[in-house]
Amino acid sequence: MLAKKKSCLLWKFKLLLAFITVLSTTTNAQDKVYPSEITVDKSGNGNYKTIQEAINSIRDLGEKEVKIQVKNGTYKEKLIIPSWKIRISIVGEDTENTIITFDDYSGKANPSGKDAFGNPKFSTYTSFTVLVQGNDIHLENLTIINSSGRVGQAVALHVEGDRFIAKHCRFLGNQDTLYAAIENSRQFFQNCYIEGTTDFIFGKATVVFQNCTIKSLSDSYVTAASTSAQQKFGFVFINCKLIADETVTKAYLGRPWRPYAKTVFLNCEIGKHILPEGWNPWKGDKMFPDKELTVFYAEYKSKGDGASPKTRLAWTKQLTDKEAKSYTLKNILSGIDQWNPITN
Repeated sequence: MLAKKKSCLLWKFKLLLAFITVLSTTTNAQDKVYPSEITVDKSGNGNYKTIQEAINSIRDLGEKEVKIQVKNGTYKEKLIIPSWKIRISIVGEDTENTIITFDDYSGKANPSGKDAFGNPKFSTYTSFTVLVQGNDIHLENLTIINSSGRVGQAVALHVEGDRFIAKHCRFLGNQDTLYAAIENSRQFFQNCYIEGTTDFIFGKATVVFQNCTIKSLSDSYVTAASTSAQQKFGFVFINCKLIADETVTKAYLGRPWRPYAKTVFLNCEIGKHILPEGWNPWKGDKMFPDKELTVFYAEYKSKGDGASPKTRLAWTKQLTDKEAKSYTLKNILSGIDQWNPITN
């Protein structure tokens, strides 16, 4: 009997010891210091030499915002911010001198053999230099480049996360520079510069571009929205400036990648490179013919040499003053969580 009691006491002691060990481990994990600011410096004078290392170090699904300060330099990285890395600001030291660059493109052989889906080559969707899947990611004072050249689809920035903000950034590429990817993603670009050749701003997200400069590098299409029928807004450009390389003379404001595409320019300066008809219906798409019957393409008080409301295609629209008033950040981006990108 005494032996059983001793055995029982020993078992209880071991159980208590195990509990204390687990509690201690959990407490230590909880008490692990996750800094609110991280410095990346490729020269070695920061916390990390690469931006990806800094991203990886941040607490998964953390509720406190973390700022990553990136010192000037060219960071050759294929940067991925996965869905479990949220509330992160990546701030460069200087827009033109803090550069993230890579050179993948659609059709390029994948050096690792195959991607997660078994594809031996990169596609448009995996050609990105920077992929943002986490929510509440902010970019500031950065240049993001797809440096592969004119080899077809080659994305510089691919954004799937919600409540995304980019300020004072440059996005450089050729075809498909900026992929504003999915339907439930809201994005805000302010004082940014975006350049490319064909469909270089494309995707399904709801996006506002405010005070941005958009440069066409070839005779082609600026936008290719794929807005769904359920979305009230697609791409909205407010007080933006559309410019072009001196060789460009025949560009369009956009063409619909999918039916129901929505793209609107309000109070924008339109360069002379934009053709008088302004838009293109993307005829010849056998899967989605007659897309002009469902799209919403509109302008409001366009100015500049390329502003020509009387010669725009008949199925496009010039907004009235009353209609234009609905194009506010609150109406476009707030959603049920009342998100305000200006105060975030």
